[in-house]
Amino acid sequence: MKNLALWAVSALFVAACTPKAEQPTDSGLLRTNFQTEVGGKKTDLYTLRNKNNMEVCVTNFGGRIVSVMVPDKDGKMQDVVLGFDSIQDYISKPSDFGASIGRYANRINQGRFTLDSIEYQLPQNNYGHCLHGGPQGFQYRVFDAVQPNPQELELTYTAEDGEEGFPGNITCKVLMKLTDDNAIDIRYEAETDKPTIVNMTNHSYFNLDGDAASNADHLLMVDADYYTPVDSTFMTTGEIVPVEGTPMDFRTPTPVGARINDYDFVQLKNGNGYDHNWALNHPAGELSLSAKAEDEKTGRTMEVYTDLPGVQFYTANSLKTEHGKNHAVYTPRCGYCFETQYFPDAINKPEFASPVIKAGEEYKTTTIYKFGVK
Repeated sequence: MKNLALWAVSALFVAACTPKAEQPTDSGLLRTNFQTEVGGKKTDLYTLRNKNNMEVCVTNFGGRIVSVMVPDKDGKMQDVVLGFDSIQDYISKPSDFGASIGRYANRINQGRFTLDSIEYQLPQNNYGHCLHGGPQGFQYRVFDAVQPNPQELELTYTAEDGEEGFPGNITCKVLMKLTDDNAIDIRYEAETDKPTIVNMTNHSYFNLDGDAASNADHLLMVDADYYTPVDSTFMTTGEIVPVEGTPMDFRTPTPVGARINDYDFVQLKNGNGYDHNWALNHPAGELSLSAKAEDEKTGRTMEVYTDLPGVQFYTANSLKTEHGKNHAVYTPRCGYCFETQYFPDAINKPEFASPVIKAGEEYKTTTIYKFGVK
């Protein structure tokens, strides 16, 4: 009897000391798969959750949204953004999946600009232009992260004067909040010690199907009467032209794929599909509904609100075939991005709104991705 009691005590002790298996997030992610060091800074995975059980997972490597779990019309929860299962995949497979882009989103012509009579040369990482802040932009940097409560995450990154060729020491913040009306509210803030340019955005690839299949039948609305054409290197020409009578007109909901292969329209040929900036209709600085996507099959909807003058709608035309989360295979046009922004190459085109900030000034913008069902 004494031996039996000793055995029972020992068994309880062993059970108490045995580590519990790590519980994955609702999207199937393991936090330990995102914990490493990059450039001497620790990376991690942060989970936001609201009262409706919507879940958003974010890593501080690149300030990336890794997963977004939202319900369909029947209440089924699915992940509606593209991404990877581990930090190692994000490091070894360069991509912009879910990233906080900076210091300057989109393209700068030939990677050159002049500010206060000083010419700056940036890396030329895309058809001779500087794209998304250069090959080592914010999407490959580790942000300092603080999660003050289950629904908010504060990400901070300080870029040094001369980093990727840009002037000024600049402290940037990305403040993410998951609201109880199923919206991801993203506020961007920046301060500098000398004149510089700032244009931050989020580069999530969305697919409201939840299975990274074709989204050609998804309905798209963009509240814009005008867009900015590009040349064959994806660079804006400086024109702002009407969408009226062209495949760029999404003022009324239209399937994404209805006209995407109309290569007789030179802009779709140049972009290999949609990869263009729309000049939004709302007054400058006014937070407004700017775009909306809808998947009739699942009933999911996503509204995009911003106070910025433009949005780049990109249909993942150049996406390489990749193995993503949960064994998904990503192929071209299996997602789309809504990159809210100052216009591409605005620093070199005075007719576009200026992205310049100076010492003592604050850069503050807001973008909201709000999910619902119809």
